[in-house]
Amino acid sequence: MGRRSFLRGASLAALAVGAPGLLSACGTEGAKVDAGSCTSTDLSADQKTITFANWIGYIDPVKKPDSTLSKFQEQTGITVDYKNGDVNDNEQFFAKVSPQLQDCRPTSRDLFVVTDYMAARMIDLGWIQKLDHANLPNVDANLIDSLKSPSWDPNRDYSVPWQSGMTGICYNAELTDPVTSFEELLTRPDLKGKIDVLSEMRDTMLFMLLLNGSDPEDFTDDEFSAAIDSLQGYVDSGQVRRFTGNDYVDDMKSGDIVACEAWSGDVINLLGGGKFKYVPPSEGFAIWTDNMLVPNKAEHKSNVEELMNFYYDPVNAAKLAAWNYYLCPVKGAQQEIAQFDKSAANSDFIFPDAKTMESGYQFMPLTDTQERDYQRQFNEVMGG
Repeated sequence: MGRRSFLRGASLAALAVGAPGLLSACGTEGAKVDAGSCTSTDLSADQKTITFANWIGYIDPVKKPDSTLSKFQEQTGITVDYKNGDVNDNEQFFAKVSPQLQDCRPTSRDLFVVTDYMAARMIDLGWIQKLDHANLPNVDANLIDSLKSPSWDPNRDYSVPWQSGMTGICYNAELTDPVTSFEELLTRPDLKGKIDVLSEMRDTMLFMLLLNGSDPEDFTDDEFSAAIDSLQGYVDSGQVRRFTGNDYVDDMKSGDIVACEAWSGDVINLLGGGKFKYVPPSEGFAIWTDNMLVPNKAEHKSNVEELMNFYYDPVNAAKLAAWNYYLCPVKGAQQEIAQFDKSAANSDFIFPDAKTMESGYQFMPLTDTQERDYQRQFNEVMGG
């Protein structure tokens, strides 16, 4: 299972519901919590423990005595109950914890990791505790500049990045010439019927907006609809074989396709690199971040802040990045990573250069109405 299984593995049936539909189904309409009415008690001074919910395969093996988590526990005396795979997609996890959070009850978790848009939603609902940056000197000193001020948490009052990744293009160098742009992917005659694009609306439509000359971080409803019309045209022409989650990996391995829209870490972790090449498209690429959050009623916030600060030490960040090959959010990790993996020191997957990062885009935050409307339009294209 991939590290971002909601984005990679969601079925068309699930996507057809759309995020607002899922919210309604889970009974979370009107679930916003007033911060003053839901206070939390921190028992960290007396209870040296953390319950940490994360995605599958997102940390170096926790049971090894030399793992980063073992090092943290040894250094701090804090025991971590690590829930590997407790977060197996954003929407399902939202449904799992929303009954407690909307009622200001404990979730039994001190820390969990969700993707940007879900972090923004939870913060907006008032479900997340504010962090004490006095306990986060490494975060303040070492968080890379491009991730310091997202629009939904401009001062990082509630969130700290865990890992980031890029959405771009993968092609099989043994079966096709290099594919260097999203326009090529969707227009080259030799690729007709031999490409996949992602079933994640934000990723695919970010590129469609760029192709249409729109800013994916600031666009209108009309611009989105125009980009949808363009996507429909490429589907109707037969250029796109199908929309996929992470099963594009199977299509690439089998040779059913020769190029696709892809997540950066997959090219190394799931496809193994080699003939499978990852390319940031010339138009720009999508960048996403999975974020650490402390939910309301969690009782070990200071312990969590100690863990956040630990992973922003460049040596610890380097060891984590050398294992999972996703974009590392920590300054100084590149100078430390060779002690764990010499080949990782210059990896574009982990440390894209500043010029490359200037071409990265995040998808504009959406209102519930926009989410519903945009997902409906996208689903209509996917459903044929």
